[in-house]
Amino acid sequence: MTFQDKVFETGIVPVVVLNKVEDAVPLAAALLKGKINFMEITFRTECAAECISVISREVPDMIVGAGTVINVEQAKKAVESGAKFIVSPGLDEETVRWAQDNDIPIIPGAVTPTEIMKALNMGLKVIKFFPADVFGGIKAIKALSAPFGQVKFLPTGGVSEANLKEFIENKSVVAVGGSWVCKKDDIANHDWDKITALSENAVRIIKETRS
Repeated sequence: MTFQDKVFETGIVPVVVLNKVEDAVPLAAALLKGKINFMEITFRTECAAECISVISREVPDMIVGAGTVINVEQAKKAVESGAKFIVSPGLDEETVRWAQDNDIPIIPGAVTPTEIMKALNMGLKVIKFFPADVFGGIKAIKALSAPFGQVKFLPTGGVSEANLKEFIENKSVVAVGGSWVCKKDDIANHDWDKITALSENAVRIIKETRS
C-alpha cells in the first residue's frame, strides 16, 4: 500500500500543536483508540521534534509526520526524529527535492494553478490546500480539479466536523487536515476520552460518506 493509499484509507490527518512532551504519547494513544493512525505534529513549538521521537518510539502503530516544515533543515531534523512524512504550508523546491531524494513522502502547500503546475512538474501528486477556507474551500477545489484531475488535495484550515462530509464527498480530496479532533484546550486538559470520541465520529462520517 502506497503512502497516498494509507492517507486515503484514514481520511483525516489531525494537525497537532504540542507544548509538552509528556502529552505526546497519551494523545497518540487517544487518536489510535478513535481509529485514526495518522498525525501531523507542527514544527511551531520547541518540543515538536522530541514529541515526534517519543511517539515514533513508543506508539509504533501511529504514522507520525511533521507539519509546518518550511526548509530543508527542519525537514532533516524531523526525519532524524522519526517523522514518516513531511507537510509544508507552501512549495519550497529545495525541501521537496531533499524529501524525494531521501524517499520521504512530502505534501507541500499549493493553491494557485501556477503552484499546482510546479508541483506536478516535480512529480508530486498530493498537495496541501491551505488555508482552505481562505482560498475558497470546496468550491475552489472543485474548480481546480477540472484542469488538474490527476491531483489529490489535502484541504487544511477551516475544515471541521460540520463541513467534513462536503470535503470527503469530492473525489479529488484524498483526506482532510484538521485540528478539531485534538484542540489545544482538550490536550491541555488531558481530555483524552473527548479526543477519542471526536476521532471516532470523524472516522464514522468519512466511512459513511465514502460507502
